Amino acid sequence: MDLDHVSDDLTHVLYSQADIERRLAEVGAQIDRDYAGRELLLVGVLNGAVMVMADLSRAMRSHCEMDWMAISSYGSGTQSSGVVRILKDLNTDISGRDVLVVEDIIDTGLTLSYLMSNLQSREPASLEIMTMFRKPEALQNPIDVKYVGFDIPNEFVVGYGLDYAGRYRNLNGVGTLAPHVYS
Repeated sequence: MDLDHVSDDLTHVLYSQADIERRLAEVGAQIDRDYAGRELLLVGVLNGAVMVMADLSRAMRSHCEMDWMAISSYGSGTQSSGVVRILKDLNTDISGRDVLVVEDIIDTGLTLSYLMSNLQSREPASLEIMTMFRKPEALQNPIDVKYVGFDIPNEFVVGYGLDYAGRYRNLNGVGTLAPHVYS
């Protein structure tokens, strides 16, 4: 879906499809260089990372495997329960493997910190993070991120995997959601 189809729902566009494609090509090339001659396992975090994972893997020139996890730190409401649950675990044994966790966005970093600790306990050969978007102002837990698509302001953004109430994930770019949509 094009950003102009929902322009009334956005206060402004942060990144267009072309911006995202250009940045993914750069990140994909860097990953190819860093993992040259090694077999890389991409681990996507559902649901948001679907777009990033698909486009990143196509931007890479080397072979990679893919697997998926789904985690949640929320109960039935909008406040974090403080308990992180694995809703869908990996199908792949990562012991001794080079693993790159692929995320759509890092904001507070609390859930991702738990995930990284969980995956590290499985003894991969290496474990790194790639995120398409990062909100440095929102970070509450320091996380070492090897590959960042874009640092963005601490605003309510949607598109390219990021949703509000299940909508806007399929936008081909990213924009700030207008308050009238969620208030």
